Amino acid sequence: MRIALNLKGLTATHVSHHLRHGEQRAPDFLQLNPQGFVPVLELAGGVLTQSLAICEWLEETHPVPPVLPEHALPRARVRAFALAIAADIHPVQNLRVLARLRALGLPEAAVTSWARDVIEDGLKACEALLVGAPGPFCFGASPTLADICLVPQLSNARRFSCDLSSVPRLLAAEVSCMALAAFTDAAPDKQADAE
Repeated sequence: MRIALNLKGLTATHVSHHLRHGEQRAPDFLQLNPQGFVPVLELAGGVLTQSLAICEWLEETHPVPPVLPEHALPRARVRAFALAIAADIHPVQNLRVLARLRALGLPEAAVTSWARDVIEDGLKACEALLVGAPGPFCFGASPTLADICLVPQLSNARRFSCDLSSVPRLLAAEVSCMALAAFTDAAPDKQADAE
């Protein structure tokens, strides 16, 4: 969400919730998002949850610069790529899922290996989704929702020591993204709650 806000030139007051300390499970936060997930965007008209829903709302309410292509087919391809990350890769390596694997008795090495395998397989599929797509970003000359999802996932991939040698197109898109302040300013290590 921070990247999308930055690309749109919008500001928001950021409130940190330390995930490893379980602050997203505090009763006041659960009033905002009963799932106990971040991000949450509080608006005058209510609360939005889920990164992709927030990004879609930002696109609909602040369409310039666009993060989705104008035409339906390329727009669907961008959304499919974003969903591959947001629905298929990211959820299986988030803290809650990994904690449940540990609670089931899996040793740490197995938990980490499982997360790494899921991430690597998912990123290889994303690499294949970009075959024939123009660059330098995932789908053309400017960043899209695909890039907004890709960059944080590559950061997570590195956290799990994933082998990224099989995804050169994804890495090239990341380089293009990281040349933009919208992405670098949103990096986790640039946030007030960075550890």
